[in-house]
Amino acid sequence: MDLTTHYKEMFDNSFPKIKQGNYQTDPLIDSNLDNRLGITLVIRPSLEVKNNIQKLLDQFKNVDPAQYYYRNSDIHITLLSVIGCYEGFDLQNIEIPQYVNAIQKAIQNFPPFEIEFKGITTSTSSVIIQGFFANNQLNDLRNAIRDELNQHSDLELKMDIRYPIQTAHSTVIRFRNAIQNLPDFVQIIENYRDYDFGKFTFDSFELVYNDWYQKIERVETLATFHLK
Repeated sequence: MDLTTHYKEMFDNSFPKIKQGNYQTDPLIDSNLDNRLGITLVIRPSLEVKNNIQKLLDQFKNVDPAQYYYRNSDIHITLLSVIGCYEGFDLQNIEIPQYVNAIQKAIQNFPPFEIEFKGITTSTSSVIIQGFFANNQLNDLRNAIRDELNQHSDLELKMDIRYPIQTAHSTVIRFRNAIQNLPDFVQIIENYRDYDFGKFTFDSFELVYNDWYQKIERVETLATFHLK
Protein backbone atom coordinates (compact mmCIF):
# COMPACT_ATOMS: atom_id res chain seq x y z
CA MET A 1 0.00 0.00 0.00
CA ASP A 2 1.21 3.50 -0.88
CA LEU A 3 0.51 5.25 2.42
CA THR A 4 1.08 8.75 1.00
CA THR A 5 -1.61 8.15 -1.62
CA HIS A 6 -3.94 6.55 0.92
CA TYR A 7 -3.71 9.45 3.36
CA LYS A 8 -4.15 11.97 0.51
CA GLU A 9 -7.31 10.18 -0.62
CA MET A 10 -8.64 10.32 2.94
CA PHE A 11 -7.89 14.03 3.07
CA ASP A 12 -9.36 14.81 -0.35
CA ASN A 13 -12.54 12.90 0.51
CA SER A 14 -13.14 14.52 3.88
CA PHE A 15 -11.45 17.91 4.24
CA PRO A 16 -13.64 19.76 1.69
CA LYS A 17 -16.68 18.51 3.61
CA ILE A 18 -15.27 19.74 6.92
CA LYS A 19 -14.61 23.16 5.38
CA GLN A 20 -18.26 23.29 4.35
CA GLY A 21 -19.42 22.32 7.84
CA ASN A 22 -20.44 18.88 6.62
CA TYR A 23 -18.76 16.78 9.32
CA GLN A 24 -19.98 14.22 11.86
CA THR A 25 -19.97 14.51 15.64
CA ASP A 26 -19.79 11.52 17.95
CA PRO A 27 -22.62 11.45 20.53
CA LEU A 28 -21.12 8.56 22.50
CA ILE A 29 -17.80 10.12 23.54
CA ASP A 30 -19.18 11.45 26.82
CA SER A 31 -21.86 8.82 27.34
CA ASN A 32 -21.82 6.75 30.53
CA LEU A 33 -23.94 4.21 28.69
CA ASP A 34 -21.27 3.32 26.13
CA ASN A 35 -20.12 -0.17 27.07
CA ARG A 36 -18.46 -1.20 23.82
CA LEU A 37 -15.39 -3.14 24.93
CA GLY A 38 -12.82 -5.41 23.31
CA ILE A 39 -9.13 -6.35 23.24
CA THR A 40 -6.59 -4.64 21.02
CA LEU A 41 -2.89 -4.68 20.24
CA VAL A 42 -1.64 -1.09 20.50
CA ILE A 43 1.64 0.71 19.81
CA ARG A 44 2.58 3.65 22.04
CA PRO A 45 4.62 6.38 20.32
CA SER A 46 7.57 7.87 22.20
CA LEU A 47 7.01 10.66 24.72
CA GLU A 48 8.86 13.09 22.47
CA VAL A 49 6.54 12.38 19.55
CA LYS A 50 3.45 12.59 21.76
CA ASN A 51 4.60 15.92 23.17
CA ASN A 52 5.00 17.24 19.62
CA ILE A 53 1.42 16.17 18.94
CA GLN A 54 0.23 17.96 22.07
CA LYS A 55 1.76 21.21 20.80
CA LEU A 56 -0.48 20.87 17.76
CA LEU A 57 -3.51 20.00 19.89
CA ASP A 58 -2.90 23.09 22.03
CA GLN A 59 -3.38 25.22 18.93
CA PHE A 60 -6.68 23.54 18.16
CA LYS A 61 -7.80 23.91 21.78
CA ASN A 62 -7.17 27.64 21.63
CA VAL A 63 -9.53 27.84 18.66
CA ASP A 64 -12.10 25.33 19.90
CA PRO A 65 -11.74 23.71 23.34
CA ALA A 66 -15.01 21.81 22.99
CA GLN A 67 -13.74 18.97 20.79
CA TYR A 68 -12.37 15.66 22.10
CA TYR A 69 -8.57 15.80 22.27
CA TYR A 70 -6.49 12.72 22.99
CA ARG A 71 -4.22 12.87 26.01
CA ASN A 72 -0.69 11.48 25.87
CA SER A 73 -1.90 8.48 27.86
CA ASP A 74 -4.45 7.64 25.15
CA ILE A 75 -2.49 8.34 21.94
CA HIS A 76 -1.81 5.06 20.15
CA ILE A 77 -1.53 3.23 16.87
CA THR A 78 -3.79 0.22 16.49
CA LEU A 79 -1.59 -2.71 15.57
CA LEU A 80 -4.51 -5.11 15.45
CA SER A 81 -8.05 -5.16 16.78
CA VAL A 82 -8.19 -8.72 18.11
CA ILE A 83 -11.75 -8.50 19.38
CA GLY A 84 -13.36 -5.32 18.09
CA CYS A 85 -15.33 -3.40 20.69
CA TYR A 86 -18.93 -4.48 21.10
CA GLU A 87 -21.66 -4.32 23.72
CA GLY A 88 -21.62 -7.29 26.07
CA PHE A 89 -18.00 -8.36 25.66
CA ASP A 90 -16.78 -9.86 28.94
CA LEU A 91 -13.08 -10.38 29.58
CA GLN A 92 -13.92 -13.22 31.98
CA ASN A 93 -15.15 -15.34 29.08
CA ILE A 94 -11.78 -15.64 27.33
CA GLU A 95 -8.44 -17.20 28.24
CA ILE A 96 -5.87 -14.41 27.96
CA PRO A 97 -2.79 -16.70 28.21
CA GLN A 98 -3.82 -18.44 24.98
CA TYR A 99 -3.83 -15.14 23.11
CA VAL A 100 -0.52 -14.12 24.66
CA ASN A 101 1.17 -17.39 23.70
CA ALA A 102 -0.08 -17.19 20.11
CA ILE A 103 1.05 -13.57 19.69
CA GLN A 104 4.45 -14.30 21.24
CA LYS A 105 4.96 -17.15 18.81
CA ALA A 106 3.96 -14.98 15.84
CA ILE A 107 6.42 -12.15 16.54
CA GLN A 108 9.55 -14.10 17.41
CA ASN A 109 11.33 -13.35 14.11
CA PHE A 110 10.48 -9.65 13.85
CA PRO A 111 13.10 -7.02 14.77
CA PRO A 112 12.33 -3.44 15.88
CA PHE A 113 11.86 -0.79 13.20
CA GLU A 114 11.09 2.91 12.84
CA ILE A 115 7.70 4.56 12.52
CA GLU A 116 7.54 8.17 11.40
CA PHE A 117 4.68 10.57 12.17
CA LYS A 118 4.52 13.17 9.44
CA GLY A 119 1.60 15.32 8.43
CA ILE A 120 -2.07 15.19 9.28
CA THR A 121 -5.10 13.95 7.43
CA THR A 122 -8.79 13.88 8.28
CA SER A 123 -11.97 11.88 8.21
CA THR A 124 -15.39 13.53 8.38
CA SER A 125 -15.34 12.97 12.16
CA SER A 126 -11.69 13.31 13.20
CA VAL A 127 -8.18 14.67 12.76
CA ILE A 128 -5.48 12.04 12.27
CA ILE A 129 -1.69 11.95 12.46
CA GLN A 130 -0.16 10.17 9.46
CA GLY A 131 2.19 7.32 10.30
CA PHE A 132 4.72 5.78 7.91
CA PHE A 133 6.92 2.69 7.93
CA ALA A 134 9.29 1.11 5.44
CA ASN A 135 9.19 -2.16 3.49
CA ASN A 136 5.70 -3.20 4.63
CA GLN A 137 7.19 -4.21 7.99
CA LEU A 138 4.16 -3.35 10.07
CA ASN A 139 1.71 -5.18 7.84
CA ASP A 140 3.95 -8.24 7.70
CA LEU A 141 3.82 -8.29 11.50
CA ARG A 142 0.05 -7.86 11.49
CA ASN A 143 -0.37 -10.71 9.02
CA ALA A 144 1.85 -13.01 11.08
CA ILE A 145 -0.24 -12.33 14.19
CA ARG A 146 -3.51 -12.79 12.28
CA ASP A 147 -2.31 -16.07 10.82
CA GLU A 148 -1.20 -17.44 14.18
CA LEU A 149 -4.39 -16.43 15.97
CA ASN A 150 -6.47 -18.01 13.20
CA GLN A 151 -4.72 -21.32 13.88
CA HIS A 152 -6.57 -21.48 17.19
CA SER A 153 -10.22 -22.21 16.50
CA ASP A 154 -11.05 -22.09 20.21
CA LEU A 155 -10.18 -18.38 20.52
CA GLU A 156 -12.84 -15.71 20.17
CA LEU A 157 -11.73 -13.43 17.35
CA LYS A 158 -13.38 -10.39 15.83
CA MET A 159 -10.53 -9.10 13.72
CA ASP A 160 -10.62 -6.63 10.84
CA ILE A 161 -10.83 -9.33 8.19
CA ARG A 162 -12.98 -7.56 5.57
CA TYR A 163 -11.11 -4.24 5.76
CA PRO A 164 -7.76 -5.08 7.37
CA ILE A 165 -5.92 -2.11 8.84
CA GLN A 166 -2.82 -1.28 6.80
CA THR A 167 -1.72 2.10 8.08
CA ALA A 168 0.10 3.44 11.14
CA HIS A 169 -2.17 6.39 11.80
CA SER A 170 -3.21 7.83 15.15
CA THR A 171 -6.51 9.61 15.67
CA VAL A 172 -5.91 12.61 17.95
CA ILE A 173 -9.10 14.70 17.67
CA ARG A 174 -12.71 13.55 17.47
CA PHE A 175 -15.53 15.96 16.75
CA ARG A 176 -18.06 15.89 19.57
CA ASN A 177 -19.64 19.34 19.08
CA ALA A 178 -20.14 21.83 16.29
CA ILE A 179 -16.77 23.41 15.49
CA GLN A 180 -16.85 26.87 17.05
CA ASN A 181 -14.42 28.69 14.77
CA LEU A 182 -14.40 26.71 11.56
CA PRO A 183 -12.16 29.02 9.46
CA ASP A 184 -9.36 29.04 12.05
CA PHE A 185 -9.80 25.33 12.76
CA VAL A 186 -9.36 24.32 9.11
CA GLN A 187 -6.46 26.75 8.75
CA ILE A 188 -4.53 24.84 11.44
CA ILE A 189 -5.17 21.61 9.55
CA GLU A 190 -3.79 23.18 6.38
CA ASN A 191 -0.77 24.59 8.23
CA TYR A 192 0.18 21.18 9.63
CA ARG A 193 -0.67 19.09 6.59
CA ASP A 194 3.01 18.11 6.15
CA TYR A 195 4.39 18.80 9.63
CA ASP A 196 7.09 16.45 10.95
CA PHE A 197 6.15 15.15 14.41
CA GLY A 198 9.22 12.90 14.61
CA LYS A 199 10.22 9.26 14.49
CA PHE A 200 10.35 6.56 17.12
CA THR A 201 11.62 3.00 17.30
CA PHE A 202 8.80 0.50 17.46
CA ASP A 203 10.18 -2.24 19.70
CA SER A 204 7.24 -3.09 21.96
CA PHE A 205 3.47 -3.15 22.01
CA GLU A 206 0.64 -3.99 24.39
CA LEU A 207 -2.40 -6.23 24.48
CA VAL A 208 -5.09 -4.18 26.19
CA TYR A 209 -8.69 -4.51 27.31
CA ASN A 210 -10.23 -1.26 26.12
CA ASP A 211 -13.20 0.88 25.29
CA TRP A 212 -13.80 2.41 21.86
CA TYR A 213 -11.66 5.48 22.55
CA GLN A 214 -8.77 3.88 24.45
CA LYS A 215 -9.44 6.11 27.47
CA ILE A 216 -6.87 5.31 30.12
CA GLU A 217 -9.58 5.10 32.77
CA ARG A 218 -11.04 2.11 30.96
CA VAL A 219 -7.89 0.47 29.60
CA GLU A 220 -6.29 -2.53 31.29
CA THR A 221 -2.92 -3.75 30.02
CA LEU A 222 -3.07 -7.55 29.70
CA ALA A 223 0.43 -8.19 28.31
CA THR A 224 3.44 -6.39 26.85
CA PHE A 225 5.43 -7.81 23.93
CA HIS A 226 8.95 -6.94 22.78
CA LEU A 227 10.51 -7.18 19.33
CA LYS A 228 14.12 -8.37 19.37
